[in-house]
Amino acid sequence: MSIKENYQNIRSEVPSHVKIVVAAKTRTTEEVEELVEAGITDIGENYVQEAEDMIKSLHPTTVKKVNWHMIGHLQKNKINKALPIFDVIQTVDSLKLAEDIDKRVKKAGKDFVSILLEINIGSEFTKNGIQPAEYEDFEGFMEKLVIDISKLSHIHLEGLMTMGPRFDDPEKPRLFFRRTKNIFDSLSKLNLERVNMKYLSMGMTNSYKVAIEEGANLVRIGTAIFGPRD
Repeated sequence: MSIKENYQNIRSEVPSHVKIVVAAKTRTTEEVEELVEAGITDIGENYVQEAEDMIKSLHPTTVKKVNWHMIGHLQKNKINKALPIFDVIQTVDSLKLAEDIDKRVKKAGKDFVSILLEINIGSEFTKNGIQPAEYEDFEGFMEKLVIDISKLSHIHLEGLMTMGPRFDDPEKPRLFFRRTKNIFDSLSKLNLERVNMKYLSMGMTNSYKVAIEEGANLVRIGTAIFGPRD
């Protein structure tokens, strides 16, 4: 099947309230153009340089049809390049990174940038994100972090993101997704300026169905739409 057909099949089976962010890592301009023609509105890139190259290679009208999501780890030295490109940074994993972004938003010609907080819910040392295993009271830590981030003038906090441990059995991440949803629900009760917990970003090609069952309303899918990477 074509990229367009793959996307349309997934879109038809995913509930309408769930946003699909297509993970475009290593994909070609032609593949992304086909995707935008098929109606995709949100594209995720793992690397600032790849996103920059992709946007330069696409027609400006195509670029404007898309919300661009940073879904890979953002290094401090890439913030200045990232801010003009991305509408959403899904991978903020510390107050320090949030503060560094906040200081540079105006310089990038924007009033604010939307972010999600990335939780490494499985506390895997090979992955980025805030690790629950490092804190005695993780929910309390997250609440304080959200309160501190709400004080940053140029950041809008819009939710949480997690990778979840990768298993061959798509059922196995369920409890990790469920715990993330519980944290999300708790933080959603905070009434803070510049905090609107709209998005719970969980699940990829191998796990998005279970993630949706556990409350995800944003999924990041690449392989199921594009096919395997070369």
